[in-house]
Order: sequence, then structure tokens, then C-alpha cells
Amino acid sequence: MAAEFIKLYAENPEIRKIERIVDVLRNGGVIIYPTDTIYGMGCDIRNQRAIERVARIKGINVKKSNFSFICYDLSNISEFTRALSTPVFKVMKKTLPGPYTFILEANNNVPKMLNSNKKTVGIRVPDHDIPRLLVKELGSPIITTSIRDEDDVIEYSTDPELIYEKYRDLVDIVIDGGYGQNVPSTILDGTSGVVELIREGLGPIDEIL
Repeated sequence: MAAEFIKLYAENPEIRKIERIVDVLRNGGVIIYPTDTIYGMGCDIRNQRAIERVARIKGINVKKSNFSFICYDLSNISEFTRALSTPVFKVMKKTLPGPYTFILEANNNVPKMLNSNKKTVGIRVPDHDIPRLLVKELGSPIITTSIRDEDDVIEYSTDPELIYEKYRDLVDIVIDGGYGQNVPSTILDGTSGVVELIREGLGPIDEIL
């Protein structure tokens, strides 16, 4: 059965459609959704079968995956990470919501969720209402992993209609939130107690490092 293709506007997403998508997530669905950077694929982090399905679609091993979590804000990050140092928390507070992924020390909840031995977790709070509202309505974060393109020139797919054509038989919902970016998030590592740059992406680093 082909995936649903749901149009949502970033500035004022229809709650009825958000609730429909969340219902699919609660039932183990896999979705593709817009963020403030590139389009992502994900599921409810509390659904092990859905996580394994995302890994199969991506062709990766769950235990070796580098999935990140999309959170609504900073308030529930302590559910998944060990205590943050003051310098790292200050940078997160300054930059989030925004196009950044923070690599942090995972607490004991994360390996259980991912069925892995992971010691770290990536945290995203995108500056985009659609994924944040999904997380808020769901009551738990969602996995995020990028939608990559096999094209030698275009690394990331930006057109939701083309994304739908490619993934319609693999996922349950593709959200059309308009054209996405083709630059991923900036990745910052906070595991040492200070913030270090891992990958420069869409998020500027001049004022934070």
C-alpha cells in the first residue's frame, strides 16, 4: 500500500493532519518529514520494530546506527543524556531551536531504546514547527536520519514529490512541507564538557566556538 502524501504548511500546520500523522507514529509507522535543514526519515523512538524498519530502509545495522533524536525543546533532553556541563548547556540554549545536532553522552535509556551499545546520542531541536509539533503531540522524541540521494551532484533530496516517488512503497507517510534545504545540520560534540565542531553545516559557528 502506497504511503500517504500529506501537505503541511510550516508556519501554521493543521492540527488535524498533525494528529493523523502522530496516530501513525504511535502505531509503529515510519514517516518522512521536513526540518529546518534537509528532509528526515523517522519514527517514535519508543517503538523498537519501527526503529528496525528505518534501519532496513537505510540499509544499516541498528546497533551501528548514528540516529539522532528530534526533541521539542531542551526540557526533556535529560531523559536521554547524562548531566550537561555549563558551557555545553549555554551553547545549546543559545542555538536551539536551530540547525544544529549536539552529540552528547547517552544515559542508560538510549541503548535500551535502540537495542545497541551506544554511549552517545545526537540531539536535534529544529527551528521548524512541523517536526516539533509532531514530537509535542506524540509525547516522545522521534528518530531522525537524513534522506540522501544517490546522485553524484545532489547529495540530499529537496523536492518532496520526488522523495515521495522514491519512498512511497517503503514508508507510511511523506509530509510535503515545501522544498527542503540541501545542507545538513552543523554537528557539535559536547561529550568532553566543551563544544567541539564535528561538521560545519547550515548552522553558523562564528559566535559559538
